[in-house]
Amino acid sequence: MTRDATDLTDRKAAAEDLEDLALKDDYALNPAFVAMVVDAADRGDAARLTELLTALHPADVADLMGFLPADYREDILAHLAPETLAEVLAELDTEIREDVLEHVPSATLAKALEEMDSDDAADVVDDLEDDKRAQVLAAMPEQERAAIESSLAYEDETAGRLMQREVLSAPQFWTVGQTIDYVRRAGDELPELFFDVYVVDPAMKPVGAVPVSQLLRSKREAALAQIMEPVTEIAVDLDQEEVAYIFDKYHLISAPVVEPGGRLVGQITVDDIVGVIQEESEEDILALAGVSDAGRDAGILDIVRSRLPWLVLNTLTAAVAVSVIQAFQNEVAKLVTLAVLLPVVASLGGNAATQSLAVAVRALASRELNASNALRIVGREMVVGVANGAVLAVLMGAGVYVLFGDPWLSLTIGLALIINLFVAAAAGILAPMALDRLGRDPAVSSAVFVTFVTDFMGFLAFLGLAALILL
Repeated sequence: MTRDATDLTDRKAAAEDLEDLALKDDYALNPAFVAMVVDAADRGDAARLTELLTALHPADVADLMGFLPADYREDILAHLAPETLAEVLAELDTEIREDVLEHVPSATLAKALEEMDSDDAADVVDDLEDDKRAQVLAAMPEQERAAIESSLAYEDETAGRLMQREVLSAPQFWTVGQTIDYVRRAGDELPELFFDVYVVDPAMKPVGAVPVSQLLRSKREAALAQIMEPVTEIAVDLDQEEVAYIFDKYHLISAPVVEPGGRLVGQITVDDIVGVIQEESEEDILALAGVSDAGRDAGILDIVRSRLPWLVLNTLTAAVAVSVIQAFQNEVAKLVTLAVLLPVVASLGGNAATQSLAVAVRALASRELNASNALRIVGREMVVGVANGAVLAVLMGAGVYVLFGDPWLSLTIGLALIINLFVAAAAGILAPMALDRLGRDPAVSSAVFVTFVTDFMGFLAFLGLAALILL
């Protein structure tokens, strides 16, 4: 073996060792590898830093940027080729990308954008300051610039912003052979990733689609019109959450995007939808807790601003709920045991409401709950609330009797639990339904409202029954 061949083998072995070191078994970045990157940057070892970055997939480089302080990100950027930079920018979190873009020269960024799909490029350009945006667009070829500007003309979080304008289409009178020959000739003019050939009429309106797998299996003389399948069109102004629902419902891999007149303007592929589904799910989870995504680079003041309003609202609703206790303060003073057991009733009601609320928000988001089955679902949740309340009433009543030896107190807390869990189930299912009917996001403010209802009714039911039964 020659010396050059030996060196090449050694380099490949070293690269494989770095790849194994970089990621843990769950594909998360290894902290030891991050420390190696930091050490190379501190020593100014450009060769070592390049070697470490080359061992990573662009998605892992984007993840690495999130673990590093802002100062180190500039060192990383200097060692990324435009092709790699393009893939990294497409994978970065929005907050981190905005910081990174400040340090990328306009000319370098323009070259990177040329390597990106039009949808990803538009997202990056949208994060730029106005002055830098103008510089970057001016440095790009006219065709790529026009595609990005056209995408930016659509509303954020719509199909128009989500789609890529690169699309493979063919007239319905073409044969399989003509289509395959065209694909081979077109080369770089085609989308980087495509699954279907969209068959269009003379007005560029989709009339069907031929999956690439079907195209390759068909005879060359077969007409596209004979083998095409029905196509599910996506309106260009459709909300991205609706697009994700359509992809999930019809098990789509890709879909054509059309303007109001029906003209084909782009396509959406399943890799874009995966990101949308994850983004929407994260938003719903955070909204249920009354917070927004702080991100790894968020400042303390930004986090406080996003969370404080909901806590203030919760404080006001809690004050109203506590007013019930004040109204029964004489009864509580006569029987201090009531104050000991009061939080139990409210806590169990809150937990039960959270269960119903989570089920309702998920069902609304997945379109499994609507006017046609609302009565049945609401009724089911209420019956479940009464059943759970009855079981807890027996358990809690027995425990209270063992501790305090008062059967009437056991009866009181048992009835209070049944009432509160029934109300909790009703509030947990009805609150998000009502908000959805009003055109509001049911995940955003349902939790605060439901917590108020369960606390208020828990206090009222327990203290009211105590006043009637015990005093």
